[in-house]
Amino acid sequence: MVSRDHYFDWAATSPCDEEILQAAMKEAIEHWGNPSSIHAAGTDARKALEESRKRAADALGVKPETVFFTSGGTESDHIPLLSLLSKPGKGSIVVSAIEHPALREMTGMMQNCGWKVISVGPDRNGFIRSESVASAIQDDTAFVTVMAVNNETGAIQPIADISRAVSEKCKGKRKPFLHVDCVQAAGKIPLRLTDWGIDSAAFSAHKIGGPRGIGVLYLSRQMVPFLRGGGQEKGIRSGTENLFGAAAASMCMEKYLIRSSNPRSEERLSLQKQWTKKFIAGLLDINGCVLIPQDRKNEELSEGFSPWVVQAAFPGIPGQVMERALSSEGFYISTGSACSSGRHSRPVLDSMNVGGREKESAVRFSFGWDTTEKAMDELLDMVRKTVRQFEH
Repeated sequence: MVSRDHYFDWAATSPCDEEILQAAMKEAIEHWGNPSSIHAAGTDARKALEESRKRAADALGVKPETVFFTSGGTESDHIPLLSLLSKPGKGSIVVSAIEHPALREMTGMMQNCGWKVISVGPDRNGFIRSESVASAIQDDTAFVTVMAVNNETGAIQPIADISRAVSEKCKGKRKPFLHVDCVQAAGKIPLRLTDWGIDSAAFSAHKIGGPRGIGVLYLSRQMVPFLRGGGQEKGIRSGTENLFGAAAASMCMEKYLIRSSNPRSEERLSLQKQWTKKFIAGLLDINGCVLIPQDRKNEELSEGFSPWVVQAAFPGIPGQVMERALSSEGFYISTGSACSSGRHSRPVLDSMNVGGREKESAVRFSFGWDTTEKAMDELLDMVRKTVRQFEH
């Protein structure tokens, strides 16, 4: 079995929380009926499913009726976007240029269906500015999407500001649907879904210790789904409910989402901020290392980034070479989004106007609740050693 001691690719997936998965499997075995059946076995399963929904809702600080279980983060992103196809006519979609492929690629498909797609680029530090989003909105804009935390740079986007700017721009007119991909935000930064004033948010269980193949969609606003079926999940997501996945996802949210009612999560976040600050200082001492974005080293910007993700470049050492070199020593990092690992393009870095040499050599270090300060120190030592080897 591959060791987790030096695993630094948590943004791609997290190791499973074994205790939670065992508890969820036990629950699924005990409540074996189809939640849509009206006999005793079905109603028993329905009760268990609704308990999971309430658990997830409590962790998110929202009402249970706004929580829906899906097959993962990608589907939770797709459902609100594809709902546009259920309505007659066409319009425009505003999408940030730093989105995960689940949204970036799907908006391209929407364009093929006749929708106009307006891309909003970030500033050089990877932040989407609220005024940029507002200025992109047109009279026919029906959908706006900006992720909460970027999966490559860790840049925390000003969602509340963007929501206010959208409302102000559309005052007196129909407000477009505002969706937020929260996959990299869950368990990494405090979530304020109701305060943000958003219409929907996507989550993925496997980023927070859960199994693959289960996600959560938060919907504060009524929506007509495009995909239809048996009508499960109030018609929003048809298909027999995944009782095991729902139980596991809700337990993980309860355990790992950062909120005041979960003081251990806040304490862990505080530690990670300290450790990442030290880690970044160590990276900058390595000959030739460049942070992406470079301004992240400035103290006044540090709070604008998730301490769980750091991207850096070592010009002269291709990112995939660095990744393989570290892997051969038992240290696991990545060159960016796992969903784009087979491609050579870097759309997020392109949108930030990152130079060619830095883009080619960029790697991502990402951390999680099992990461220790000692392991991060050892990673830093191994990176130094690897860079020295390429200098000779």
